[in-house]
Amino acid sequence: MSAILSPSILSADFANLERDIRLVEKAGADWLHIDVMDGHFVPNITIGVPVIKSIRKITNLVLDVHLMIENPEKFIEPFVKAGADLITFHYEAAEKPEEIISLIHSAGVKAGISIKPATKPESIYPYLKDVDLVLVMTVEPGFGGQSFIHECASKIPLIKEHAPAGLIIQVDGGINNITSKICTSLGANSLVAGSYIFKAEDIEAACQSLLH
Repeated sequence: MSAILSPSILSADFANLERDIRLVEKAGADWLHIDVMDGHFVPNITIGVPVIKSIRKITNLVLDVHLMIENPEKFIEPFVKAGADLITFHYEAAEKPEEIISLIHSAGVKAGISIKPATKPESIYPYLKDVDLVLVMTVEPGFGGQSFIHECASKIPLIKEHAPAGLIIQVDGGINNITSKICTSLGANSLVAGSYIFKAEDIEAACQSLLH
């Protein structure tokens, strides 16, 4: 089975967002990865609840919402109401990760936990049994179009070794037709790609190269 493909709209053309979403739907994307940044946890500001609400109206793809924000617990409910199907928060932004996981699940959606490049995988071992997804960042979160940090990929098999069956191990950052294969060979089963897909001359071909 090929990995779950979750194109990151961070690299899409926001003036033609519906068009770009339709293109990745047609190309076989399973999910849409939506990066929410607050300018505090990461040095960039992106989109919030209103945009997700609008996207929800035009697609049935799973909305894979990645919160790169401080105090993520305060924003779970608004994002769920806007249409998120899965909410991933950062381990580094959480004082009590188990409480945030519980909050996400009690809102009726799937929960993910993410780690930055400098964070050791063992930091999240205690939470693997409770989450639906782990997101391994292979770039410093904040901006699209960065180069893949190869050392980060070594976290994938370590997480897999400690993970319960069925856990989704997602990678995000510098994913292309070469780095995607490195990650899936190590045990990743979900790929986030932004600029590789949306900056491609042929979006469908770019998606297909990640799916096979």
